[in-house]
Amino acid sequence: MAQREFAFKLRLSESQASEMAMYLNTLPAKALLFGLRFAYNRHTAETGGYLMPGRKSLIKQETHLLSASQAQWRLNNWKTMIRTYREKGYSYPTISRIKKQLQKISGKKVEGG
Repeated sequence: MAQREFAFKLRLSESQASEMAMYLNTLPAKALLFGLRFAYNRHTAETGGYLMPGRKSLIKQETHLLSASQAQWRLNNWKTMIRTYREKGYSYPTISRIKKQLQKISGKKVEGG
């Protein structure tokens, strides 16, 4: 296949321009296209509303300020907490991860659901 030169214009800050130049000068075209394809698909999913990035941040948001006693209360009232988390739109895997974090905070493992 014949190779073709490609030129484009972007408005970038100085630091962004030097970073972009580094990528363009060091990465092969195949790697650049892979990265652009990934970024495009991710951006399309985020703007389309069907990608919810940051599950880890959801878990931190729910647990990072809890004391051990608060975490234990949530574990003792777990069925109510599941209902609350489902109303917020959290998936069951995310809820499970929240429970694991609550167990770490409370300092003991709780059996059952």
